[in-house]
Formats: sequence, structure tokens, C-alpha cells
Amino acid sequence: MGRLIVIEGLDGAGKNTVAGALTTALQGRGATVARLAFPRYDDDVHAELARDALYGRAGDLADSVHGMALMFALDRRAAADGMRAALAAHDVLLVDRYIASNAAYGAARLHEGADGGFAAWVRSTEVERFGLPVPDHQLLLAVPERVAAERAERRERADPRRGRDSFESDGGLQERTSAVYAQLAGLSWLSPWTVLDGVAGPDADAVAADLVA
Repeated sequence: MGRLIVIEGLDGAGKNTVAGALTTALQGRGATVARLAFPRYDDDVHAELARDALYGRAGDLADSVHGMALMFALDRRAAADGMRAALAAHDVLLVDRYIASNAAYGAARLHEGADGGFAAWVRSTEVERFGLPVPDHQLLLAVPERVAAERAERRERADPRRGRDSFESDGGLQERTSAVYAQLAGLSWLSPWTVLDGVAGPDADAVAADLVA
């Protein structure tokens, strides 16, 4: 059975870039790697509905913190069998965003911390009720909100089709989410965490060596 490794962080933290570098580094050490990214906007109806809400196309759905979190959770629930198959067939399943993102963003929207009721509800729903695979390790790309926002803006200018949604464009929410992420890491929420420097860019070879070890 393979190991489930999750990369978490703010929008614009560089998760996709790090996932690519880490995949190359792990493969260089002889590990087989499968990759997955959430939300699966183009592959799951729940994620599609969440995207509509984030761009104001689903009435007042985006106003409901629990409603949005449930859409994202149902996307993962629909992917669970495929994740288990990937874990059975590969040494590592590398996931860009997972359960902790739901806890971080929802708690931040409610002005709660990682030890509050919302994070507990996410854990109860996604792990205990839905039975999603639990991460073996989680990597947090730590970047200041300002840096993440600048990166997201550059991405938007480079690809106008990738306009920032209501979560991404809310600087206050992003700042609070960053704080909750740090708390989740400090609590070893669901699994051990490693906090990586998302500004300088982590050493993918060193991270891969630690994960393989």
C-alpha cells in the first residue's frame, strides 16, 4: 500500500509547482507516483457546483460555510475509490489540497481556530462518516498572504480564463486561512505535517528523501 502525501497552502502558494518538482524527485529515487488535485472542477458535479457558487452563479450557496464545505467533501468522497486504487498501485499518491483545506478555509470564514467546532465537523464528516483515506503526511507551503496574492494576480493576467474566485480575492480570508493552516500543522491534524518555505521554494530532493525515509 502506498503513502498518501498531501500538499496544502494558500491560493498562489505554489502547490502545483512543488507537486511537479516533488514527483520528479520521488521518481528519481525509484518511487512510483500518482497525482491528484482537488477540487476536481471538471470531473465532479459537486466541485462544479462549488465553482459556480464561488463565481456567483449558484444563488446564495456561497454564503453557507457548511454548504460549500460539503460540496468539496462530496467531491473527495466520489474520488475515494480511485484514491484507494492509486494507493494500491503506487508507492506515493501525491494530492494537491485535501481535507485540511476544507478545515482551514471554513474555520477562517467563521473566524474560528483549528481547535474549533468547524474543523472537528470536517474531520467527523470526511474521515469518520465518508471514510476518506487519511493522509500519511501533509506538507504546508508557508507564504505570506501578500506573496500568494501577487502570484495569483500574475496567474490571472497570464490566463484571463483563470480569474480569481471570491475566496481567492478576499485578502482577509486568505490571511486568516494561513493562520489556521499553521495551527493545523502545529496540532499534527490528521497526520504529521512538515512546514516548507513557500517563498524561497523548498528543496524537492531533500523533501523526497525525507518522505522515502
